[in-house]
Amino acid sequence: MSKLDKFCQSCGMPKVQDPKGGGTNKDGSKSDKYCSYCYEKGKFTRDFTDVNQMLDLVNDMLKKMGYGSVRRWFLTSHIPRLERWQK
Repeated sequence: MSKLDKFCQSCGMPKVQDPKGGGTNKDGSKSDKYCSYCYEKGKFTRDFTDVNQMLDLVNDMLKKMGYGSVRRWFLTSHIPRLERWQK
């Protein structure tokens, strides 16, 4: 298991912090790649077309949670390397 497997492959949230224990696949089973905020019933919850949209969303959420700019950068810097954003 790589280090990235511990994170949602869309937003980068640590999987252990997902209150629902993960997103759901089309058949209702738990997704092993995506969190419940990003993935429901086999589809992404937001139709973002590029990684910058996700970076903006996560950065805004972290800012609202009181994280400073350096910490936000550190927590979001890996998002472009996540599976959803690879082309």
